[in-house]
Formats: sequence, C-alpha cells, structure tokens
Amino acid sequence: MPKKVALLTAGGLAPCLSTAVGGFIQRYSEISPKTEIIGFTNGYDGLLRKNFLKVTPKVRSTAHLLHDFGGSPLGNSRVKLSNVKDCVKKGLVKEGEDPLHVAAENLKTLGIEVLHTIGGDDTSLTAAELAKYLHTNGYDLTVIGLPKTVDNDVTPIAQTLGALTAAEQGARFFLNVVAETSANPNMLIVHEVMGRNCGYLTARTAYEYNEMIKKTEFPDNFGISSGTYGIDAVLIPEVDYDLDKLSDHLKARIKKNDCAKIFISEGAGASGIVKELESKGLEVPRDAFGHVKLDKVNVGQWHADVLLAKTKAEKVLVQKSGYFSRAARPNKEDLMLIKSMVDLAVEMAVKGVPGIVGHDEERNNVLRAIEFDRIKGGKPFNPEISWYKTLLKEIGQPKF
Repeated sequence: MPKKVALLTAGGLAPCLSTAVGGFIQRYSEISPKTEIIGFTNGYDGLLRKNFLKVTPKVRSTAHLLHDFGGSPLGNSRVKLSNVKDCVKKGLVKEGEDPLHVAAENLKTLGIEVLHTIGGDDTSLTAAELAKYLHTNGYDLTVIGLPKTVDNDVTPIAQTLGALTAAEQGARFFLNVVAETSANPNMLIVHEVMGRNCGYLTARTAYEYNEMIKKTEFPDNFGISSGTYGIDAVLIPEVDYDLDKLSDHLKARIKKNDCAKIFISEGAGASGIVKELESKGLEVPRDAFGHVKLDKVNVGQWHADVLLAKTKAEKVLVQKSGYFSRAARPNKEDLMLIKSMVDLAVEMAVKGVPGIVGHDEERNNVLRAIEFDRIKGGKPFNPEISWYKTLLKEIGQPKF
C-alpha cells in the first residue's frame, strides 16, 4: 500500500471534481486508512508552489459530503508544466528552472508515492508529460489520472466524467430560458453551449432538452406548444453550415411559431470569426495551452447579430449555460461512473500501474488504466451517431 498519495484537480470545472476527491478519500480510508493523503491546491499551480491541504481525520469522516457539491474543494488552474515561459510569467518557477523538474522534486521532498490527477485532455496530457519525466529521471512515483471534461473529447475514452451531468443541467437551464420567447414577438434565442472543437456537449444538451419536451404536456392550442418550446437548429463544429440556408429555416420557424431557438457550440464557426477579428488587427487572447479564449470571441453573440439581420427577427437573446452546467453536482449516472473509476484508480495505485482510467474504446470498452502515450485530446463528436441523427430528424433540421 502507498504510504502517501496526493490529489489535484485542474483545468475547467466539470460536475465530478468534488465527488472524485471525496471518493478517493473514502476509498483509501476503507482499504488503507494509514495512507496519508494531501490535495494540491489549484492544480499544477499548487504542485509547483508546494501548496496543499492535508486530509485530516475530520476530513475523512466528512468526505461523503463532497458528493453534494459541484466545483472542486482543492481549486483548479490552467498550468502546463512544459510551458516554461508561462510558468515563469506566473511566478511558479524561477528563470532557468524546468517546471517538470520542480514538480518532480516537490513530489519527492513531500514523499509522495502516488499522484492522482483529475482533469481533461490538457490535464491528462500534462500528467503524461510528468509521468514520462519521472520515469526517465528515476523518480519512484506512479501517476494515475481520471478523465473529466464536459466536452467528452479524450481519445480513446468512451465517456469522460461530468459530461452527462453537464448536458442534463444545460437542458434544465434552457427549459427556463425558452419561456423568454413569450416576452417579445418574432424572437430568436441563441443558446451557446461549451465546446471548443467538439460538439458533444451541445448535441447531448439538445438531446436531453428534446427528451424533456417530448415528455411535456402542453395546453391545447393556447399560445404555448411544442413549437414554441422546441429546438429549431443545432450547430456544432464538426458540421459546416450555410448561414443563408440557416436563416431561411429560422425565418420559416419564426413565421410559424412567433419564435426560433438554436443551440450552438461556442466553437462552431470560431476559426472563421477569429480570422476575421485578426484581419482587423484585433488581438485574440489565448491561454497557457494556446487555446483561443472563446469567451472573448463570443461566438453566440456573433451569430445572433448576423441572424438578427438576416431573419428580420424583432429581438434576439443570447444565453450561455456553460458556467451553470459545469459547476453542478453530478447526477446518478456520473456518480456511478466516478465511483467505478475511483475504485479502479486506487487499485492501480496499489499495483503501481500508471495511466488514465477510462473505458477504452480501442479495447472493447473495458474499464482500465489506459497508457499515457495513447491519450490524446480533441476527439471530435461523431454526428452520425444514432441518437444525434434521431434528434435532428425529430426537430426537423434540414442540411444547411
């Protein structure tokens, strides 16, 4: 059994972080109560600064309460250990220091035998870089990660933690927002959903929302109907679309229902918008991993402005469900998924087997510790998947 383990959560939030942290504390307390546990604060930031929280007996006895919370009790950050310039800029290391070496030495000094990372593709790839550095340089330490991301875009993992809950919460968010169509005639609502390069969350949120509408009983021919509440279009990065054809479709829906509603990924059409902004000499900010900060690009608002002019809608409203959905507590499906992954991660820790725990799509979807060199980010959503094709058919979305 490991004598001392460390946990960290990193990247954006997802509805699984608090539960995963609580789950690790509970599982180690069950099978190895003498194992010391610490949690680095603010992800790799805390690892480099050697800032951490101790898991005390009191924390162990109340760890089950973490399942009732979203967010992370440890805090997150976006730090890439191989991005030396950014680490120096943030004051995490000194000029001339290698962040990977600093991280390795901090782990060694603290006596950490197992490091559990909980994060998305960037966090997992950084964990892979750290694991490789530790192995290459003779550090006796095992890195085992859990895959969390609302985008569900990590290869070869079938289902990442938090994505199912985020979709459900995004649907619940829009179930209230959609009533705003009754506030103005000829109204267009743009629901922007998180998803940089992958349309999974937008597609799944639309699917969950459509399932809610299908189960809703509407008053007979009295202003409110499945038409006024239903989705009119779903736009994702994986599928190109023509704005004029989309506008014609929305104009027809507005004429029929006095409103139109679209679900759009924050990354849909983003590359074209970024090029347009940069061609005007405007600087588009990026994070430590080189990703465009999409909240500064405002894909939803850009489309709203264009579609307002093209459809002649009387008013357009842009609503973003991202922060609402990603900070939620996990639903039952995610709780079960988290539990199974945490248990296997602890088992692998005892055996000294490194990797990212997940259902391996390339190995018959078996839950296992997937080798770090097989982990890749940016897995696209498959628009040909049956449930998504059924959704588009049910909402009557043509090819744009």
